[in-house]
Amino acid sequence: MEKVLESVLDMQVAEEAGIDKKEQIVNIDFKMVTFSLAGKEYAIDILKIKEIAKAGRFTYVPNSAPFVIGVYNLRGEIIPIIDLRLFFNIPVPERSAEDQESIIIVSFGEQKYGIVVDRIDRVVGIQSSTIQPPHPLFGDINIKYIYGVVENADRLYILLDIDRIFGIKGVERYEPQDISVSGMQQTMQQLPPQAAFEPPASKTEKAPTMADVFSAAEKDRIKDTSQDKAASASAASSAASVSSAPSSSASAKAEAQKPKEDPEFSFVAQELASFKKFYLSDINEHWVHKRYAEWKNERTAANVQILNADDADAFLSPFYSRCTGSLWTNEYAEAIYAVLPENHAKQIYVWNPGCGAGYEAYSLACLLKKRYPDAKIRIYAQDTDLLAVSNAPLMLVQKSPAFSWYDEYLSQTVSGEWTFAPDIKDTILFEYHDCTHSNPVSQVDLIFARDFLSFVPEANKSTVLEDFYEKIRGNGFVVVGDNEVLADRNNWFEVMKDTVITYTKQ
Repeated sequence: MEKVLESVLDMQVAEEAGIDKKEQIVNIDFKMVTFSLAGKEYAIDILKIKEIAKAGRFTYVPNSAPFVIGVYNLRGEIIPIIDLRLFFNIPVPERSAEDQESIIIVSFGEQKYGIVVDRIDRVVGIQSSTIQPPHPLFGDINIKYIYGVVENADRLYILLDIDRIFGIKGVERYEPQDISVSGMQQTMQQLPPQAAFEPPASKTEKAPTMADVFSAAEKDRIKDTSQDKAASASAASSAASVSSAPSSSASAKAEAQKPKEDPEFSFVAQELASFKKFYLSDINEHWVHKRYAEWKNERTAANVQILNADDADAFLSPFYSRCTGSLWTNEYAEAIYAVLPENHAKQIYVWNPGCGAGYEAYSLACLLKKRYPDAKIRIYAQDTDLLAVSNAPLMLVQKSPAFSWYDEYLSQTVSGEWTFAPDIKDTILFEYHDCTHSNPVSQVDLIFARDFLSFVPEANKSTVLEDFYEKIRGNGFVVVGDNEVLADRNNWFEVMKDTVITYTKQ
């Protein structure tokens, strides 16, 4: 199959570019498709590519990320089309309706994506040992998304890491045989940090993608753990109660549950950060200490440490909030509906950082439409997961009694599948954005950031929270994860109603 694909691609590229295939036959163990962006030569591993094509007249998708220029019908299969030039902030010539774009079709599992480039060149065969480590001088894009560089026939190619560009997890990076891993790590440590999915001028460390937080819709809905969190609050009632920060009782309880002089705990915290970008802080420390005590009871004394990503997933599995990775159930939608305040504004603005695949954003859109039928709703849904942001506007859903509350907001496609009605989709602006950088969002009425802050590096957390405080209106509120807490931080009041805790400005 691989040889057939290579042969087809060779013929397709030759036909597209008018260049004969010329490559050495001896010792070739790596093939790549080469193309150009803004006059520079790039390449992608041929094993990542399904085919190449010429196409135009893409169907525009409202509220999609700016680099998603539409969708395209590829022999009956609808695929998102991503302009790699826009993604890397490279100037793009003005398009006309008749323009035919050069497209590389890549595939991840059952999902295909089209990548628009300036010009497709040819298939080049090389020796894998000739791939050299990346360096920021070789391209106008973030070094994190450069697999390596290689010289062939007096041309220098920048080999893109397509797995990292699309946020694919669990993929091992190729290491050339004549380059030591330790040497590459030392080289990378000497380079200035750059933010993911940002132009090279950015120097801020990247925030974790929501793919690091959970595996989209594949995770089971997590059971309600908010009662543990509510027990740590300094004041609670079955109706509504308010407590000022800091909460001395919550702090005392968290302090009492900390393992005394347990050196293994610090290693567990470090490995959670290493494997899952989960950072111990005052926002989650009560839960982490409580979970660590449970963890020690679940594991043998010799098996307490977190040794791999599977261990980290097992440790964090009780952390995620209700309905994580799915649309809200009838029960949870009713709980959120109950805490929504009276608001007679003509426009209501919501910020949903770390939106992931869009389940929370769609749930919010339907619930706010139900609560404020006369208001114009605008939800800014942001994430650094390219696949999630690109696919969110195309979401299909299934009807179920457990989720029947949003049935009135669905519409049926010609193929009989269900999706959200246009007026719901039009309320959400899915954006590719790193929220640890400057945010274009202005004043908002609600901020939903469930399970988000625990995955923000401590160096950036204060900046994000300051942004929350600055942009939330005086009568607005913030919702964080079921096992996260802001009450120990200054300037926030904690308000609890039934099983939902919200935070308002002091």
